[in-house]
Amino acid sequence: MLTSILNFAQCVAEISLLGGIEIASVALIVYYVFARTRAPAIIASLFPNLKLSYRSSLGKFNSIGSDILITLRASNVPKPQNSVEHGVGTRNMLQLTPHAGLKPFKTILNWGSLFPHVAQVLRSEKFDYRQVTEIVHNDVVLKHAIKQAAEQTIREQRFAKNGHRVLGRSISGDQDAEEEDDAKAGMSYQKILRKQEQRAIAILKEMGSTLNNTLLGITSWLLYKLLPCFLSGVVTNTKQIEMLKSASKRAPDTPLIFVPLHRSHLDYIMVTFILTNNDIRSPLVAAGNNLQIPVFGSLLRGLGAFFIKRKIDPVEGKKDVLYRAALHLYLTHALKQGHNVEFFIEGGRTRTGKPCMPKGGILSVIVNAFMDGSIPDALLVPVSVNYERLVDGNFVREQKGEKKVPETFRKAISGIWKALNSNYGLMRIDFNEPYSIRELVNSYNQIAREDGSSKIYKPASKTLQHSQSTSSLYGTDVVCEEHRNLIESISRQVVFDCAAATSVMSTNALAFLLLTRYRNGGEEQQIAAALDDLRNSLSGCKDMGFSGESSHIIAYACDLLGSGLVTRTRDENGRVFIRAVPTVESIIELGYYSNMLTPHFAQSSILMTTFHALLPAPELADNVAHQSTGVSRKKLIDSALENCLVYRYEFILNKPTQVLESMLQKQLDDLINCGFMRINETNEVTCQTDLRRMAKGLAIDLGEDGDDDEDYQHVEDYKQENADMVFPVTETLEQQRYMCEVLAPFASTYVAVAQALQILHRSSMLETEFINFVINDLSTKVKNGSCVYAESISTDSVRNCLKLLEKWSVIEVCNQRGMRLISLNTLYEMSRESLNTIVKKIEVVLPKFNSGHFRQQMFNDLSA
Repeated sequence: MLTSILNFAQCVAEISLLGGIEIASVALIVYYVFARTRAPAIIASLFPNLKLSYRSSLGKFNSIGSDILITLRASNVPKPQNSVEHGVGTRNMLQLTPHAGLKPFKTILNWGSLFPHVAQVLRSEKFDYRQVTEIVHNDVVLKHAIKQAAEQTIREQRFAKNGHRVLGRSISGDQDAEEEDDAKAGMSYQKILRKQEQRAIAILKEMGSTLNNTLLGITSWLLYKLLPCFLSGVVTNTKQIEMLKSASKRAPDTPLIFVPLHRSHLDYIMVTFILTNNDIRSPLVAAGNNLQIPVFGSLLRGLGAFFIKRKIDPVEGKKDVLYRAALHLYLTHALKQGHNVEFFIEGGRTRTGKPCMPKGGILSVIVNAFMDGSIPDALLVPVSVNYERLVDGNFVREQKGEKKVPETFRKAISGIWKALNSNYGLMRIDFNEPYSIRELVNSYNQIAREDGSSKIYKPASKTLQHSQSTSSLYGTDVVCEEHRNLIESISRQVVFDCAAATSVMSTNALAFLLLTRYRNGGEEQQIAAALDDLRNSLSGCKDMGFSGESSHIIAYACDLLGSGLVTRTRDENGRVFIRAVPTVESIIELGYYSNMLTPHFAQSSILMTTFHALLPAPELADNVAHQSTGVSRKKLIDSALENCLVYRYEFILNKPTQVLESMLQKQLDDLINCGFMRINETNEVTCQTDLRRMAKGLAIDLGEDGDDDEDYQHVEDYKQENADMVFPVTETLEQQRYMCEVLAPFASTYVAVAQALQILHRSSMLETEFINFVINDLSTKVKNGSCVYAESISTDSVRNCLKLLEKWSVIEVCNQRGMRLISLNTLYEMSRESLNTIVKKIEVVLPKFNSGHFRQQMFNDLSA
């Protein structure tokens, strides 16, 4: 009896405590809500299962009875046109609390039905997150690295003190003299060794994560409450969650490696939020040490972040062996202890909206751990993240060449305050199908055995085997060519898959249409029809992050982007006209949202631009006879392959296991099927051939000699030649122009960089100064109208073009005291004409809208 009473009292106390915590927390949020006059909408979201209703006015006096009742009634006003549903087959994670509700007892007294978010947090599965810092500190490999770092410091100090004299003495083997000189100079090996030991402790302390269930639970509850203030939903596919759960259950000892494309600082938290609330072990997240700001740094550390330096080696050419060893060992032991890991393979957030080229440092460590037997396998999970409106603001300043503003506590608070008072629409997260590192290695080995040729993005011809680095410490550098090719292949495949699986949001579609088809604006009905065409073309290829009527979606996207980016005006006839705000800053920001779709159309754009560059120019005159000019299919594909190399550092056009030529052939067939091109000429040649065949048959029947065999064979050869030709379709020239517009901004940037090489003639320049020169040149061209693409003002594209020119041996890059100097290669230094060759080579990828068939269309339009 006494035991029952005590258990009942304990249960009541627990419920009271939980209710008190919930009420106190809610009070703080409600205080903020009322302060911002947004109370009604959010009060209803705080207690969704209570089915609270509200009006825009908080209270309404009801005269029924003698008491004054304040009732909150739901307005039955339907959703306005500027709200759309998320994609088909997805669920809003902010509305899902699988552990809440009437569980485990189906009774109205169950507190989980009243406080669903608290129930979700407390009832979700808890994991044992082991700390690995102490394990790394006691590892003998780290102790060896400490000694090696101390010896390196001694050598540097000796050389700095006595220069070549000490170096010569060291070569002669006079060890006693060296130690005597060290003692005089105060360079004690033991003293330096202790400093390196202290540095190792400091590195691990700064790096180590403190992931724990308590902070995960508190943060999950706060996110359930605060995210609806500025996001209309966090959408994902529940089938993908179940796929991850089944993968974890099938191989519980195999770590999951989450590899998202990086768009926002919110990415760090949201992946962890979804995994935690779906009973999947939260990962350790690789974060840059620039996020180690007061309060927020500790918060991120408790949520799984382990901080690494943005630049591992402080001095170019000098390797920090101790830091490299600590990072390698930390990751390896974390995987051994069963931790999942998350890292951003691009290294940082994309500034352009499209995927960046991958960086394989952390991936190399994970692959090393598999190849040396530290872990039996690992599952790579590509993660695609997209926002209807970016929470972090924009990157216009950085794209214009201005320095990045560092993260600070004040900036973080300001950003949170701004976010809570804004609307950023939907956030979409897609977890793609995991693939095993073991299977990837086996498949690449199979390719290596079948094709030993050293082609681009192919692994080396030999079978991949793990070999310890001899010039760097513990494999953190990829020095084996086979290993380097493997890491590059895997990383490029991950980025390609992430980009292909990224869902298209409403703002992406609108920005893409405004910067390709309607750069000068268009009527809302026209843009809605164009959106229908875009959705049809993407059907089966890309997942749509929205659904509904296109006209409603256009209105919603315009409201979300705001009047600073898009204007909507109504004329006297009631027609709505939509246009991008014609300022450089607005166009660059719109380009960020548009570039999400750019990789999907990159191959088609390259093919179309190459096709029109190869076409003979038609005659410009009235009543021009039908032109029979075309381009050989083989010549078109070969030229397109050359042009693809221009964008090798801008886009990943194919997986390492795919053949780019085959993909271009397929894409060409799609363009032909869509009516952009055609493969056969008019019936003139066919009719002429048929007549000649009939005449020859008649001559044979009459017993005459076939003297016209040569003429007949000539016609057959001509027919065969034309069968392999690709011809333009004049009826779709407008659509062909739109396709060329997709990559035109990038081509404009590349041409500007190539033209600016003239200033490097017989002189070198700091890379930053050269980039600023190109950006200023592009800004001037945009201002005076010689360049119509304001989004071509992009420091990222300038840097990518410089990488290309370095790859082509046009420029040389050297580091002097931490500064990058660029200069022309000797061949191009001697001859300015050789630079013109490079300019012409790059100009091929720039569409010529004032010549060829595009010019003929303009001429015909003016004549009409």
